[in-house]
Amino acid sequence: MPQVSAVIITYNEERDIERCLKSIEGVADEIIVVDSFSTDKTKEICNKFNVKFYQHPFNGYRDQKNYALALASYEHILSLDADEALSEKLKQSIINVKDNWDSDGYSFNRLNNYCGAWIHHTSWYPDRKIRLFDSKKGKWGGLNLHETVEMTNGSKVSNLNGDLLHWAYYSYEEHIQKVNNYSTLGAQEYFNAGKKSGPFSAILHSRWAFFKSYFLKRGFLDGYYGFVISNLTAYKIFLKYIKLRKLIDQSKSS
Repeated sequence: MPQVSAVIITYNEERDIERCLKSIEGVADEIIVVDSFSTDKTKEICNKFNVKFYQHPFNGYRDQKNYALALASYEHILSLDADEALSEKLKQSIINVKDNWDSDGYSFNRLNNYCGAWIHHTSWYPDRKIRLFDSKKGKWGGLNLHETVEMTNGSKVSNLNGDLLHWAYYSYEEHIQKVNNYSTLGAQEYFNAGKKSGPFSAILHSRWAFFKSYFLKRGFLDGYYGFVISNLTAYKIFLKYIKLRKLIDQSKSS
């Protein structure tokens, strides 16, 4: 039976971290927490559990998560965010996998909680993520904001039963603040990658994002929250492209 290192990165996560840690009891053989110098009770809460707690400057989600991977004692990794937790069904699926590990990586369906409601549609579900993997075959890649686990060519990836529960936003205000922050980070990542933003890019990409989330992904079945999420998803895309265009214009004039 392979042993599993659970790896979590944190910054001021006192609201969520205890729930996350409790959910991996009986699953993880080791828990690694890499903290970006939290100023709240994150460290105090982690110390209640059998956690190896490290602090490291934050240089982006992808790089921080790969730093955390390097600290793990075991090759098999369970990677979670502090605002996530395993459902009981997913927890049992992982326990079963430990008895019969036959893939290089395993993806989970992530179920998001929005202002107290579970969102079963929009672009937020199933929001499939690889979170259990052999670190010889996978690591964090992609952009430093929208990081993903990238597996080597030929790797076998299976999807597990059960949901990874994610408490996305507790209020509209929190969501709007994150939309602004993430669009700024996303624009910078796109700029660094050499992506372009034409005069109609913001409108076209944002309208497509709303149509995909609300109609193709059936966000309308989530009622009012589905409408709000689809609109704010589109707004984030709109902001990202106008901010990218500003960065491009500034680079030309400098």
